[in-house]
Amino acid sequence: MKLLYWLEEWTNLPRDEQQSLVPMTGGDLLGDVYVKYHIIDANKPLLITFSPAGTNYQEHDITDDFSPWAYKLAKKQDVNIIAFQHLGISNWFRHRNLLFFIEQLAPLIGGFKERLGYGLSRGGFAVGAFANLLKLDKVLLFHPVSTKNKEKAPWDDRSSTDIAQKFDWNGDYHDLDLGHAKGYIIYDPTNRIDRAHAKRYPQLTHLRVFGMGHSVHATYLNKFGFYKDVAVDFISHQQVDIAQFRQQTKTLRFKEDYYRRLNKANKSSPHRLALLSTAHTILAEEKAEHIQEQKDAIDVQPLIDVAIKHQDEHPNDAIKVLEVAQQLSPDDPVIDHKLKQLK
Repeated sequence: MKLLYWLEEWTNLPRDEQQSLVPMTGGDLLGDVYVKYHIIDANKPLLITFSPAGTNYQEHDITDDFSPWAYKLAKKQDVNIIAFQHLGISNWFRHRNLLFFIEQLAPLIGGFKERLGYGLSRGGFAVGAFANLLKLDKVLLFHPVSTKNKEKAPWDDRSSTDIAQKFDWNGDYHDLDLGHAKGYIIYDPTNRIDRAHAKRYPQLTHLRVFGMGHSVHATYLNKFGFYKDVAVDFISHQQVDIAQFRQQTKTLRFKEDYYRRLNKANKSSPHRLALLSTAHTILAEEKAEHIQEQKDAIDVQPLIDVAIKHQDEHPNDAIKVLEVAQQLSPDDPVIDHKLKQLK
């Protein structure tokens, strides 16, 4: 646990001495969790991440150049990072070595400018469960699981809930405990289980993405940089530009392949297919309106000016330019008049 010893000494040093000892990079195995850290400056945010399901590495996968989930992303944003990567498939960050490490870590990170948490699904559970202990200031959670305690979340009847019952869901850090943390929770409101978990985070700003599902097509969303763009915004500015976020999700929905892939991912759920079909119909109409709005917003005056300027020497070229302008703005009377003149 080299990081704990190092932080204990480093946080008590004057700033100039601190900076002479960074960057500090390393990793430790904490039972069935691997932690990797990169500390560069106490005056920059410290990001703490926990890996989601699907990143099922084993101990033999851990090499010197191994990077836990979101570790490289944080380094690129030039912030401090402590990234926890679970090992194995059924792992809910419950190992006593991990809990002991986080309890020892908590009082050592109070000197950082700001403490951030970022997690998706299972990782979102861990961020929420340890937020108060770590005194996180801001969090970004994608469709997190708030707990696998069946008494507190009886509606979570996913198979993962039964599998997770081998862990203690009544002891310390088994449920969300955000403390004073603020931030964002992003989820699909049509997913009844995710919606129910999300309701347990009332102090966060809720951002809903219809049709996002619960990680069923995370790779597809990553193709468009959906998770990355939001995470970068949060890490870099400690907030999410909500207007930009809504525009991004609107643009995502306009991609023709989006609902085809969603339908394929959810082919075993008639109810969900019906929801997606309805949404696709509505959004197809919305897309047509959006395209028309874009056309209406195009300024064709520069094209008209170019055509008029060259109509005497190059009338045929002027006609072609005006015809392009007419496609962009078919109801413009000036374009129609000039075309009649030149033809």
